[in-house]
Amino acid sequence: MASVSLREIYKKYAGGVIAVSDFNIEIKDKEFIILVGPSGCGKSTTLRMIAGLEEISEGELYIGDKLVNDIAPKDRDIAMVFQNYALYPHMTVFENMAFGLKLRKVPKDEISRKVEEAARILDISHLLSRKPKALSGGQRQRVALGRAIVREPQVFLLDEPLSNLDAKLRAQMRTEISKLHQKLGTTFIYVTHDQTEAMTMGDRIVVMKDGFVQQVDTPQNLYTSPVNQFVAGFMGSPQMNFVDAYLRKIDGKYTVEFGSEDTKTTRGVKYYVEIPESKITDNELTLAELVDKEIVLGVRPEDIHDEQMFLSAASTGVIETDVIITEMMGAETYLYLECEGIPLTARVDPRSTARPQDKITVAIDPNKIHIFDKETEKTVIN
Repeated sequence: MASVSLREIYKKYAGGVIAVSDFNIEIKDKEFIILVGPSGCGKSTTLRMIAGLEEISEGELYIGDKLVNDIAPKDRDIAMVFQNYALYPHMTVFENMAFGLKLRKVPKDEISRKVEEAARILDISHLLSRKPKALSGGQRQRVALGRAIVREPQVFLLDEPLSNLDAKLRAQMRTEISKLHQKLGTTFIYVTHDQTEAMTMGDRIVVMKDGFVQQVDTPQNLYTSPVNQFVAGFMGSPQMNFVDAYLRKIDGKYTVEFGSEDTKTTRGVKYYVEIPESKITDNELTLAELVDKEIVLGVRPEDIHDEQMFLSAASTGVIETDVIITEMMGAETYLYLECEGIPLTARVDPRSTARPQDKITVAIDPNKIHIFDKETEKTVIN
């Protein structure tokens, strides 16, 4: 098994197009790393550079202690699983899984042992004599995984392997791949654009945008402590709410103000959220610089509440909204709201009685707010 090290990696194409810029990461042995980001962010290009299918323009790539920039893909001791499975249609499942071993002149009895063991792990032993056209999408994906397993590589590379499957099968295969990683104890590098896959599977996640790494962290830290507005909006479903607002300091207390001017209120503005002391301590200097400036308030849907108990206790962050759409999800309900033209999404209890065209009052939990610099989009407070 092996660690993987990418040091100041760049990918430049003719015409000055830079697909990946200054990519740095140390991937530990047996770690499950996920590269995630929107289409065109450079995640698949990075994976293909690790595989040797794309040439590295600048930087150094190590697998274990070995510099592999100029080493052919077949000699890198990696195995890649593609989005479209890439199975040979004229071969049986057994032959597909055994093909790479045959090329390496592995003895027949050893090939049989390895293929049967991989088939047993993936629960496809009963499919070994079938051809790919007689298999479902999930079964084909297992065969593609099996073909990678039999090679016993140091590193597994998986490029959006579940994107062609239906929702139920995707959820099932996510669990299967996580189990497989634990069973094999190999380094996994997995590319996806689906942040749910990233959150549920990875030890660490690399969030990419426009060829740059935005943040590398555990799923929980990415969710609770994003470094900028892009990461905050990308991780989590439904995504974080963003509200253009102003930062004020009144009577020594920092507050976030938004909504129309309102002469009936003592503040002269309709809505405000007071920032708790616990969030100010480490960020006092940055906050002081932003007083009376535009900022962006970030609130996760689960931190907007419509329960009477929460509303009664709230002294700040109480707002009036119009219900536009409700989505019943079974275990929860999503409310799509509008507050003075500001769209908001709330994730509430399924027993909520809110219906489209209702006017309801909701409260923002001040202990869970995020604040971003309007100009740089960097996080000020998590």
